[in-house]
Amino acid sequence: MATDTLKSTTGASGASAVRRLLLDNGALTALIALVIAMSALSGDFLTTDNLLNIGVQAAVTAILAFGVTFVIVSAGIDLSVGSVAALSATVLAWMATSQGVPVWIAVILAVATGIACGLVNGVLISYGKLPPFIATLAMLSVGRGLSLVISQGSPIAFPESVSHLGDTLGGWLPVPVLVMVVMGLITALILGRTYIGRSMYAIGGNEEAARLSGLRVKKQKLAIYALSGLFAAAAGIVLASRLSSAQPQAAQGYELDAIAAVVIGGASLAGGTGKASGTLIGALILAVLRNGLNLLSVSAFWQQVVIGVVIALAVLLDTLRRKVGATPVAAGAGAPGGRGKQAATYIIAAVVAAAVVGAMSFLHNGSSSSATKKVGLSLSTLNNPFFVQIKSGAQQEAKKLGVDLTVTDAQNDASQQANQLQNFTSSGLGSIIVNPVDSDAAGPAVRSANKAGIPVVGVDRGVNKADTAALVASDNIAGGKLGAKAMAEKLGGKGKIVILQGLAGTSASRERGAGFAEGLKAYPGIEVVARQPADFDRTKGLDVMTNLLQAHPDIQGVFAENDEMALGAVKALGSKAGTSVSVIGFDGEPDGLKAVKDGTMYASVAQQPKELGRIAVENALNAAEGKTVEKTVMVPVKVVTKENVAGFGG
Repeated sequence: MATDTLKSTTGASGASAVRRLLLDNGALTALIALVIAMSALSGDFLTTDNLLNIGVQAAVTAILAFGVTFVIVSAGIDLSVGSVAALSATVLAWMATSQGVPVWIAVILAVATGIACGLVNGVLISYGKLPPFIATLAMLSVGRGLSLVISQGSPIAFPESVSHLGDTLGGWLPVPVLVMVVMGLITALILGRTYIGRSMYAIGGNEEAARLSGLRVKKQKLAIYALSGLFAAAAGIVLASRLSSAQPQAAQGYELDAIAAVVIGGASLAGGTGKASGTLIGALILAVLRNGLNLLSVSAFWQQVVIGVVIALAVLLDTLRRKVGATPVAAGAGAPGGRGKQAATYIIAAVVAAAVVGAMSFLHNGSSSSATKKVGLSLSTLNNPFFVQIKSGAQQEAKKLGVDLTVTDAQNDASQQANQLQNFTSSGLGSIIVNPVDSDAAGPAVRSANKAGIPVVGVDRGVNKADTAALVASDNIAGGKLGAKAMAEKLGGKGKIVILQGLAGTSASRERGAGFAEGLKAYPGIEVVARQPADFDRTKGLDVMTNLLQAHPDIQGVFAENDEMALGAVKALGSKAGTSVSVIGFDGEPDGLKAVKDGTMYASVAQQPKELGRIAVENALNAAEGKTVEKTVMVPVKVVTKENVAGFGG
């Protein structure tokens, strides 16, 4: 009987070996499957340049995620890492440039800033008894706010000596990838070989038991959150180095990517499990997904859906693994020989990946030869009707000219746009059109396209410190001046007004605001009583305008740096809009023009977004075919009022 049972068990274990291997290494299995799928679907995926791009694009998320791994292993959460990364980079840039501090001291101060933020989180959680979610959510807001205060909402140029962190070694090996590997090794060492690492697993497994066994849990948590802040500072410095500037709005939402990478990598939000290699694999999965979906021209909106589904599946896999009793992924845990088995697993995975690379390269041999009629368009956002119209005009012209147009949405994230431009470059497109989130931050990625011999056309906003074949744009500064003139003429040269500003740090907001301020100098009777950001968003425009009316009920005018905010202001003003208060917007989008026609908005400084998109595609195709194009193509801007709105075509 015992013999029969033993035989049965042996047979069963042999039959379930593959299943257990897959469950124990779910993230690695998923990564291999993704690589195979993307390789089969896109001939541009398995190029050396694109694989290096994936490494670079995973670097910041992975470094953040390594720090978050410490927190999650100890059954905590850290929502502040994205804001802490932005704050640390801003401190470095501000200290090294505006304050004249030596760069090496500025770097130390930036790292100290990250550690200090982590310590504050730890104190609030350990001694203030705040839930980790609440404490780190508060730090998310504080960190972002301080970053905006220090930078005054504008990007700060990064020191040249530190910007080399975003470069390559030997002209091909990206430094961010090296930093990612080093930080990963440090994470693995801390988790597997140190007292604090073992304490993390003990606290995450059972905090009360850890305390009763003699662990000083409160002090350990201070160290854990300080480590998370340290890694966030490192990620912020690497990110800013890639963009050659510290962006106060950088790394928004990255905390969710970091948490997702840790969970996808096999860690449990309940604590007690997790390892550095799993986190790295999780970050690579997210990077491969985004890169591959870009190459396949999948809508940015659908990309969010896909990534959400992947995160949900990762958690379901973790639940399944626990139900069937698969080996938990805790560093240093397991039976003797476990490390050797894990190393063997990774070697097998590497062999499989190499075989796939070879097979797919053969399959797609010659398929990546790009035609001049393949064009990529990276828009700063598609969450705004103005840019949706640019996309519409570009797509109409592309269809007319037989151009294969790929459109991506950077979601007002300069780092995400840099990734998209790198993906376009490695895809060997005929030309690229970019509407920069920020003119400085787009520079490094556009320079990479320059080196690859791919012409780049800027639309609506220019690119600094890089060559563009053409710039198709309206003059935002001139438009701001026209808005000031129209406001002054409407108010008879005197009155109180408020200004609704766009997204802090964006070139569009800076230029429109600067033009309006310059134009008002000719009208000293116009008093600006308040300036507040509403982030180019209609809902925020409504809320901010509602608040401003409490303090300034006697205003006569509102200038909003886009029509969306102007429409929010109109809603807040109610019956005052178009009667006692004149509202001027910017862009000439359909809803804005309708409000002008109805009389609730006095005017819109109208660009012609569809025309911008149409002309950009036309010039991109000409540049790809080697034809001569104008260096600057200016699309006229005009003030549209009720008197001339009927004749304005947009």
